[in-house]
This record gives sequence, C-alpha cells and structure tokens, in this order.
Amino acid sequence: MIDLRGRVALVTGGTMGIGLATGLAYGRAGARAVLTHRWGSADEDQVRARFAEVGAPEPLIVQADCSDAGDTERLLARVAEEHDGVDVLVSNVAFALRTAGLQDYRFRSLSKSLEYTSWPMVAYTQAIHDRFGRWPRYVIGLSSDGPDAFFQNYDFVAMSKAVLETQARYLNFRLFDEGVRVNVVRSRLVRTESFDATFGAEFHAFLEELGGFEDCYTTPEDVANVVLALGSGLCDAIGGQVLMADKGFSFFDNLMGISERQRRRGPQREER
Repeated sequence: MIDLRGRVALVTGGTMGIGLATGLAYGRAGARAVLTHRWGSADEDQVRARFAEVGAPEPLIVQADCSDAGDTERLLARVAEEHDGVDVLVSNVAFALRTAGLQDYRFRSLSKSLEYTSWPMVAYTQAIHDRFGRWPRYVIGLSSDGPDAFFQNYDFVAMSKAVLETQARYLNFRLFDEGVRVNVVRSRLVRTESFDATFGAEFHAFLEELGGFEDCYTTPEDVANVVLALGSGLCDAIGGQVLMADKGFSFFDNLMGISERQRRRGPQREER
C-alpha cells in the first residue's frame, strides 16, 4: 500500500529500539534508510542483516553525534554522495541524566538534554536544506507522555520532550508554505534498552506483581508504523500535531481502569 521507492529517510539513533524499527518500516516500504548512531553503540553488520531479512534496501549507517554540527555536516556530505536530498527526517535520539532527586537539578544537565533531545530536530532540518537546497518533506519527532505524567528518573527527558513538541508546532507553521509537515509521535511504555536503563528492569517485576498490566506495552514496531504513516503521504492533512501511539492505554491507566479490566478478565482466567 505504501511505496516509498526512491525516497530517503534519515533516522537519528536508528540502530536500536524504536529508531531501528522505524528504519526497517521505511525500508520495507522501499525507502533508503540512513541510520545514525554514536561510536561503538551498534553492530552495523547485524543491523544490515535485519534489513536484508525483510528485503529492504541496504541502509546507509553513519556514526554521528546529533549534537555535533561537524558530525551533522559530515553525515549529510556522505548522504549527498548517493542521494540528492532527504525526504523524511525522524528525530529519535533522546539523552538525559537520570534524576534521582532535586539534588540532581543542574542547568547544565537540562542544557545537555535539550542539546541532544530537542534541538537536533531543528538543526538537522536546517542542515538538510543548507546541503541540498530543499527541505525534508516530512519531519517527525519522537516523544513520550513525560510532559504530562510522572516517570521515575525522567525529569530532564520530560522537560526536553516538552520543548520538542512545542518546536514541532512552530516548525510546522514556519515551513507550512514550503509544503513540509512536522509532527510528533508520543509513545508510552515501550520496552527497549534505553527504557530499562532509565527506569530499571525491576519496574517490570513491579508491573507483574500489580496485575492488570500484562498487555500495557506498545512495541517499537507499533510506534514505527505510525511514524511511517506520517511520512507516507497518506496523512498530509496532519500537521503540527502530537499523536499518542499507545493503543489507548493512557486513558484507562488508572485504578478504576485496572479494577474493571481485572473484573472482566476474572471468569476467563478461571475457565483456563
């Protein structure tokens, strides 16, 4: 249904988790995926094998720090060797120090989080235009519901995600007459390596003991499919929006919802 042959999709932090799933989604649709990662954080041969398994074009994998302007310039120079532009930009990288308490609040920590998590969506969009003379047709940021709900150790990530979402709305306005669509996809409880690093593996044991959360997780592939749809041409009526991809779980993620689901499931469990 979605044919993106001849298109280029640049995914920052694209060699693991949601980033890798997004690259694979675009690859399966025929697009050439360009994936970035920091030094030593990916097995490039293993990533290429994943693309080969699904019949996707071989990805271009480039080591690049999204906060480093020099790395960004070198990355796009490498892309320019094979392509005349970038059609889809997916700003996926998020980095921040774990925040155990107020004693960890430092402006430098917040600044570093903004530098990695928020600003690259703007910096990469501008750099793509500077290099190729045209804007990416679609700019998509990855966020979470951290700005609206409490998550342990997540203070600076949540702050920088709030900035990312505001940037997307203004970017969509600024680039609207250029035919660019800018949106953000929020996700919630997607278990990846970075999720465990932030919240700790013991969080999952707590969910199991609590009960009623067995199917609360959204997979990286679920999120990737939403990102693919936004960059496919099928959703061009959507711009400057923050979309939640969590199967609706955030609506009934409360004591009343958990209680009702357990009540409704009770007879089924007894039958099994």
